[in-house]
Amino acid sequence: MLSIILTDLSLLFSRLKAMRLPKKTLAEQTADRLIDTIIAGEIQKGAQLPNEFQLAERLDVGRGTIREAIKILASKHIVEIRRGHGTYISEQPGRVEDPLGLTFLNDKKKLASDLYELRLLIEPQIAALAAERASAEDLNTIQSACLAVEANITAKCPWTDEDIALHEAIANASGNQVVSNIIPIIHSAVKVFAELYGKPLTETTVESHRALVAAITDGDAVRAQEAMISHLQRNKQYLETFIDSPAPSVSNTGEPS
Repeated sequence: MLSIILTDLSLLFSRLKAMRLPKKTLAEQTADRLIDTIIAGEIQKGAQLPNEFQLAERLDVGRGTIREAIKILASKHIVEIRRGHGTYISEQPGRVEDPLGLTFLNDKKKLASDLYELRLLIEPQIAALAAERASAEDLNTIQSACLAVEANITAKCPWTDEDIALHEAIANASGNQVVSNIIPIIHSAVKVFAELYGKPLTETTVESHRALVAAITDGDAVRAQEAMISHLQRNKQYLETFIDSPAPSVSNTGEPS
């Protein structure tokens, strides 16, 4: 009896769900079919899509439907329309630079502080995973990124992009594909901090980066986690020191002027 009731409820919920979901237009269905081909690897990231006529023939729809489908995909950052050149699959389909709309939050000091709190929640574990899973190629990328930061600090050049590249390399080495989608948030934290104060703590940055990279290279997950916590806490403490003070003038290079 119970099984019959559960079956009936399941059918009821399925029907209600179907009623709530509006039927997709032909253009939306066509966009979904193109997404399936990208996921299946039939069209590679960065590759040019066939022209309208070829796609229309291949998918058995009109060229107008193809145009509408392409607009849908472009709005979702799955394809890029390059005027005079054609339509290309994005290198990072579906990803946007500011997925949380952080650009539109007015209080940048509060945002920087909140982002460091978030980073402290996730990046130490990312570093631990990197220590456990990094390949020889991953380690080489991480070490090179660390040296690039040091070189720019020594030369008194901007190093925000190099710092981002280091954290990106560590995230990629974690072997978790979802982590790669969190990188834009990490980038936002670094960029917001740089915009407010330039890049501080150059000596301690070098030291903390070296400790972090050494732990990952040694495959020591606990040490890597602790090193990342120490690195982020130092920057967060620096931020809190200045949170109620006027931000210094920053030049267009991203460094204090």
